[in-house]
Amino acid sequence: MDENLRAAAKEYMVRYGGDTFPNLFRSARGTVVRDDTGREILDFTSGQMCATIGHNHPAIVEAVRLAGENAFHLFSGMIPEVVARLAATLARDWMPPGLSKSIFVNTGSESNEVALRMAKMHTQGYEILAVGGSWHGVTGGVSGVSYASDRKGYGVHVPGVYVMPEPNMYRPYIEGMDPEASALACLEIGLKMFDMASAGRAAAIIVEPVISAGGVLVPPTSYMQALRRAADQRGMLLIFDEAQTAFGRIGHRTAADFFGVTPDIMSLSKTMGGGLPLAATVTTPAIEQDIHQKGFTFYTSHVSDPLPATVGLAVLDTLKRERLMERARTQGAYLRGRLLELQQRHEAIGDVRGEGLLLGVELVQDRATKQPFHELGALTTQRCFELGLSMNIRRRPERGSVWRIAPPLTVSNDEIDRAVAILDQALAESHDTLAARRRKAG
Repeated sequence: MDENLRAAAKEYMVRYGGDTFPNLFRSARGTVVRDDTGREILDFTSGQMCATIGHNHPAIVEAVRLAGENAFHLFSGMIPEVVARLAATLARDWMPPGLSKSIFVNTGSESNEVALRMAKMHTQGYEILAVGGSWHGVTGGVSGVSYASDRKGYGVHVPGVYVMPEPNMYRPYIEGMDPEASALACLEIGLKMFDMASAGRAAAIIVEPVISAGGVLVPPTSYMQALRRAADQRGMLLIFDEAQTAFGRIGHRTAADFFGVTPDIMSLSKTMGGGLPLAATVTTPAIEQDIHQKGFTFYTSHVSDPLPATVGLAVLDTLKRERLMERARTQGAYLRGRLLELQQRHEAIGDVRGEGLLLGVELVQDRATKQPFHELGALTTQRCFELGLSMNIRRRPERGSVWRIAPPLTVSNDEIDRAVAILDQALAESHDTLAARRRKAG
């Protein structure tokens, strides 16, 4: 451990929010990261939900070496062979029928900016309808359609953005209805509110098919089908932000496949680059032809860069070769089963939900009232890290206290068992700690 480096991080780095740790980190391999003390920590967030085939997979290391022999970067107007190969692979092997035209950028924020620009140019509108609890990025346009957090303090958002309540099957917004009926009613109300407020310049509906930052909320299929109809009826494009759901994370090629609903535009990022900055926006030939004729541009320094494209091809090849999409289903079922066992032992676990290896565990003070247990969530997350497990917890007063658990698709049963044992211990100890504090305060 280098105390000078820890001090340098504190002195010279801008603090950019989110969960941070006092440690610095040295290396990562598979499902394990190592900090500056040499301690091994199970990473059940796959980095920033990106390293789906495991940290520093040999195929990624080899792809970086290969790019070093060929090219890391080119003039943006020079399309590398590897980028053409990646575009063809996406269209032929991974996208729903009809989505075949891709542009390759760096981050999820960028891919969603591209999607919004495409929709606005194609429809000649500017009004965007987003779903509550969503997270689409931090850049100018997409920050306005992100509702999970971090909206305050940055001035006026892009005009023409509207929001409707998310489909929360665990905490239905409308009392007296079953969860699916409540989700559909919220959608109907949201659409009516949009129709009343619209200036007649509708462009798109944007949604995360699984609302991850909002608490790993999986909508009913009927909701996604209704979104498709609503977009068509209003002349709007439907955008799926599949940053976290595409390429096997939920046990399917895409959430579009899972729900049987095809969007007009799909944005991709995290799960395609395996930990390197690679994102894409994919649309139909008809939309691409229309916006091209109208003068569409998204010309950046790193559009169509060969290094991330080489890595992306390696990731997609590894997903197929190692049958990781199928593995997400089997390991996801095993992890869900172990978490349900924990739920039997810990009254504070109110709900276990998700698909494949994108799971959410919601903590409550009382299962009947479903009152969020933020203190327990924060304390247990800290204790888990001390015991060797890293997870991401969302603590929002309006949406509960939810662990997002998303290990690499390569995770083993032994690693899952170790993680669940740590969770079990941390929950018990943290609950006892809170009980002792309350006794002392009382």
